Amino acid sequence: MEHYNIPYGKQNITEADIRAVVNALKSDYLTQGPQILEFEQKFAEYIGCKYAVAVSNGTAALHLSSLALNVRPDDKVITTPITFAASANCVRYCEGEVLFADIDANTYLIDYESVKNIIEKDTAREIVGLVLVDFAGRAVDLEKFKELANQYGLWIIEDACHSPGGYFVDNNGEKQNCGNGNFADLAVFSFHPVKHIACGEGGMITTNDKKLYERLLQLRTHGITRNKDLFSNNPAFASAVQTEEYPGWYMEMQSLGYNYRLTDFQAALGISQLSRADEGITKRRSIAEKYNQAFTGKPFIKGQSGVIKGHAYHLYIIEVEDRFGLYNFLRSKNIFAQIHYIPCHLMPYYKQFGWKEGDFPYAENYYKHCISLPMYPTLTDEEQQYLIEVINSYYSQKI
Repeated sequence: MEHYNIPYGKQNITEADIRAVVNALKSDYLTQGPQILEFEQKFAEYIGCKYAVAVSNGTAALHLSSLALNVRPDDKVITTPITFAASANCVRYCEGEVLFADIDANTYLIDYESVKNIIEKDTAREIVGLVLVDFAGRAVDLEKFKELANQYGLWIIEDACHSPGGYFVDNNGEKQNCGNGNFADLAVFSFHPVKHIACGEGGMITTNDKKLYERLLQLRTHGITRNKDLFSNNPAFASAVQTEEYPGWYMEMQSLGYNYRLTDFQAALGISQLSRADEGITKRRSIAEKYNQAFTGKPFIKGQSGVIKGHAYHLYIIEVEDRFGLYNFLRSKNIFAQIHYIPCHLMPYYKQFGWKEGDFPYAENYYKHCISLPMYPTLTDEEQQYLIEVINSYYSQKI
């Protein structure tokens, strides 16, 4: 097995996926065609929300969500430092201020009490919203955070890029799918190759709010609308003659938007991948179960993702002693584990705003020990057993 390369994540492209993309390429549309709407509708149905807006990537989804919620210069937004930088950057794109909160040492998710404490100290009421991350695929208890947000008039963006197919159980015992819009104003997903659904690049925004949905449609395409019910100029101006009808060519740019559209052939790939989404989740949970059995109770394990109800398992993380040594040892055996993530507040860009080492001890301690193990549906039982044995052998030499 040592001659094999085992990455931490990997796309699974089938012959059906290839046929779907080829058919799209042979169609009349490469972009802004019927595949986009079909993907949006099927994704909304899968998640269980009313509306979905396909965009060019997960970062675009976060940016447009911040714009749709009117993040303004100096508005303050809370998020976790243990996330990909885009979760925080979307606030900075709008010139808002990012406030980080520490994580729960056991779940690796943003800590409720830490968030509550920050909000309660905000006597000037400058905090406007929360970006809550379903990190690694584990769903945030949005019901709990929604009560807090309502108390202080805050919006919620759910960063669900790691968790399509994930869920938490609410106080009534009901499953709440990540991104279903019951507690968050907007939710975002990513279709990067290592994610559950791969489009090459791509993203989706979901919501149950019609006004936000319509706003997102405009922002996705330069701030332009072709909906005559929303036009500001009168028909006579639009057509340059006296008439009560708008001409067929007419459109209006009503706000400063962006070109964040997805292509039809990417959407076709997304539709095909979505048809196997449940199958992929089942496989990921099976892999997690095997990791859990292999490492629970081992003396070198300081923490692990475990087997959690509703976890979507984009990542399976263990915390270990001598993470640096293990990382290099695995690479020497052609196992390419990864680290998720360097705390955002310690990135040079965010340190300029005064964040420093020691601000978030749980997040920083997690970073010193975390390592993400290979997790993708095509990981074979033989490959997984091999890498478990490699990890065990590394620590057996040190004990």
